[in-house]
Amino acid sequence: MSSKPFDLLVIGGGNTGAGIALDASSRGMRTALIDMQDFAAGTSGRSTKLIHGGLRYLKQMEFRLVAEIGKEREIVHRIAPHLTKPEHMLLPLYKGGSLGKFTGQIGMSVYEWLAGVEKKEWHQMLNTGEILELEPLLPQKDLLGGILFYEYRTDDARLTLDVMKEAISRGAQALNYVKASSFLKSNTKLIGLTAEDQISGQRAELHAGCIVNATGPWVDLLGEKDSSGVPHKLHITKGVHLVVDQKRFPVKQSLYIDTFDKRMIFVIPREGKTYIGTTDTFYSGDISHPLVETADAEYLFRCINTFFPDLNLTVSDIESAWAGLRPLILKPGKGPSEVSRKDEIFVSDSGLITIAGGKLTGYRKMAQRVVDRVEGTLNGDRTFAKCSTDKILLSGGKFKDMKDFMHFARIQSANYPELDIAQPEMETLVSRYGSNTPAVLDRMDSLRGKEKQILPLLLRAELSYAIEEEMCCTLSDFLIRRTSLAYFDVGTVNQWKAELLNYMSGLMGWDEQMKLDNARDLEKALGDLKIH
Repeated sequence: MSSKPFDLLVIGGGNTGAGIALDASSRGMRTALIDMQDFAAGTSGRSTKLIHGGLRYLKQMEFRLVAEIGKEREIVHRIAPHLTKPEHMLLPLYKGGSLGKFTGQIGMSVYEWLAGVEKKEWHQMLNTGEILELEPLLPQKDLLGGILFYEYRTDDARLTLDVMKEAISRGAQALNYVKASSFLKSNTKLIGLTAEDQISGQRAELHAGCIVNATGPWVDLLGEKDSSGVPHKLHITKGVHLVVDQKRFPVKQSLYIDTFDKRMIFVIPREGKTYIGTTDTFYSGDISHPLVETADAEYLFRCINTFFPDLNLTVSDIESAWAGLRPLILKPGKGPSEVSRKDEIFVSDSGLITIAGGKLTGYRKMAQRVVDRVEGTLNGDRTFAKCSTDKILLSGGKFKDMKDFMHFARIQSANYPELDIAQPEMETLVSRYGSNTPAVLDRMDSLRGKEKQILPLLLRAELSYAIEEEMCCTLSDFLIRRTSLAYFDVGTVNQWKAELLNYMSGLMGWDEQMKLDNARDLEKALGDLKIH
C-alpha cells in the first residue's frame, strides 16, 4: 500500500467505510482502507442486528429519512439475501400504550408508502385472538390487538465483511489492525498519512489524492489530528443488548413492545436464545470498549418484567451482552432518542472528508454521497463510472433471486453427503456464508481424516476459512465477528476455546508469547460481553 499513491484512502472499516471502498473501487478509483481494530469491531458489529426501515422516525417527522432507509432496506435484501432474513415483527397494542389501533394503522400505512414496501410485505392488523395465537406469552389484560409487519434480521458484522470482500474483489486494498497515526500535508492540504500496524509495529506512509474519515464514534478524535478540522460533530449514545436462553424467555415471535417510560424495544428469538434491546443514553466513556453496566441490564429487565410480569428475569439469566455506540450528529438541547439518525458530510480546510451519523441500513446511500464528493475533489482529466452499488451482489450474495438462494440452501447437503451435516446446521452455514459456503465445505472435506483432532471438523474449517479469506487475526475476531458464537452460543465457546487457540496458533505460526498474548486478548474480549 505504501508503494504507490491512491485516489482515495478510507479510514474506518465499519459498514460505511467498507461501503465507500466498494463504491469507489467499482467506479474505477484506486482505493485503500485501514482500520485500527478488526473490521466491524465498532458500531457496525454491535447493532440490534436488523436491517429495518426506521418506523419510529415517523414520530420525529423525518419523512425523507424513512423513505430513503425503507428503499435501501430492499436493496440490501436483494444484494445480500443470505444476510437479510425476512422476519415477521409483532407490535402488540394495549390500552394506554403509545399507539392505538387507528394511529398504528395510519402510521404503518404512511411508513409503507414512504418506504415503497412491496404489497406482499404490507402490514396486517390482527385481533386479540390472532395476536395470542402468534405469541401466547403476551399478557391478555388490556390487549387491543396488534400489527404484524416485516423487518429483516441480519448479521451486522458479516454484512460489513461481505461488503469489504466485494470491494477487495474489485481492486480495493484493505487492512485491519492498522492505525492512522498522523496526517501528511503539503501546503496545508492532506496528501496522505503515517500508518502503524498494530500487530507488528511496522510504520509506513500512505499517500492519496483524497482521504475520508469514516471512523464512526472516533470521528472527532481523528479530526483532532487534522489541525484544520471543524469543531466536534458528534453526540455519542450507547445502546445495549442482552442475550438469555430462549427457555428462560420463551417467545415464539419477534416483538416490538412499549416500555414503561414510553420508548420501544425489540425482543428477538434467535438460534435458541432471545435477545433484548436496546437502550439509548449519552456516552462519554472509552470508545474502544463500551461495556454493558448493571444499570443498563436492570433498566431493560425492568422494561421486560413490567411488560411480562410472570418472567422475573434477573441479571443472573444473562448469557452474553454487547454495547454499541451511535455516532449521531451533534444537536445541543436534544435527548438521546431525539437526536436525528441522519448522516452529514463535513469537509475541513485541509480537504479531509468526514462522514458522520446515519444507520446500518443506509450505509450504501451514505457511501454513494461520500464518493460523489470525492470524485469532485480529485484533480485531472480522469472520468469515473457512475455509482452501481444498488446492482452489485455482495460477496456471498451471488444469487439471481430469493428462489435461487433457497434452492442453493436446499442442495448443499446433497452436494456434500460425505460430511453428514444436518439440515439445520447447513442452513446456519448458508445464512452465514451464502454463495461462499462451498469454500467452507471444501475445507471440511480436505481436512476430513487428515489429522486426529479433538476440535470439531466444522470449527476447524470455519477458522481456516476466516484466516485465509476474511483477514481474521485473533480468536476473538473469529468468535465474535466471523461467527457470532460469543453472542449466541457461549457454551460452544467455553467448550472449545482452548483447542481453537491451539489450532489457530498452528495455522498462524505463533510463538509462545504471541499465543499467550492472544489468549489474554480473548479473555478480555469475552469479559467485555459480561455485565460490569
